[in-house]
Amino acid sequence: MQLPPSGDPQSYHQVAVAGASGRMGHMLIEAIRDAQDCRLAGALDIPSSPTIGNDAAAFLGHASGVPVSSDFATALEHAQVLIDFTRPEGTLAHLKACRERGVKMVIGTTGFSDAQKQEIADAGRDIAIVMAPNMSVGVNVTMKLLEMAAKALATGYDIEIIEAHHRHKVDAPSGTALKMGEVIAQALGRDLKQCAVYAREGVTGERDPSTIGFSAIRGGDIVGDHTVLFAGTGERIEITHKSASRSTYAQGSLRAVRFLAEQQKGLFDMFDVLGLRT
Repeated sequence: MQLPPSGDPQSYHQVAVAGASGRMGHMLIEAIRDAQDCRLAGALDIPSSPTIGNDAAAFLGHASGVPVSSDFATALEHAQVLIDFTRPEGTLAHLKACRERGVKMVIGTTGFSDAQKQEIADAGRDIAIVMAPNMSVGVNVTMKLLEMAAKALATGYDIEIIEAHHRHKVDAPSGTALKMGEVIAQALGRDLKQCAVYAREGVTGERDPSTIGFSAIRGGDIVGDHTVLFAGTGERIEITHKSASRSTYAQGSLRAVRFLAEQQKGLFDMFDVLGLRT
């Protein structure tokens, strides 16, 4: 376990990382290493990962003393919090292990079904969890702006959400785009499941003004762009957030870790972490 040369390890947030060998895993490990109040306590990856057994910070040219492991007990032994940006099935397996061990979680994984989201909510009865489709502070402030805009532009404006991500992203629309839609729908008193439109092709007919449209672009190495268009008669309002680096997700995740230090159990999101809940 990575510790400072001297000092009480209890004064640090002991953080484990799932998907430690991936791009987001590397970004998280680097952010933890750079944080003055956090220490890397565990690193999880799938058994087939070629990095199993290697030092989790080897890619940085440093030794953390934490090997990458596929064994839950080993990776979570010293951890207070697990940060997980993997896949739904993997996250749920990690959730079970954390729940059994009393380890809190920060979940940035997207693509969950309603039943899987309920499973996470159920775990919140025993452990504290922050789950958000996007951990970026800027994105979550954007969500608050969208809530305000939706209430002010409730009539006379058509709403479209356009998102763009890299070619490797496997789910669409993005979890962030869906969350934006949920925030807007809630502000308007609508049910997103009833008003969302995810594809248009052929003769679609006139646009239903009560709908919220989604468009997804996949290509290149786009980290994540989201634009919400409020299109009225004679004017358009666009609220846009663009991510240039995954480091924003890592920094937001560490803010969630610090928030969880004060929570015993419950399911929270980044509005709670950032004090944006009204």
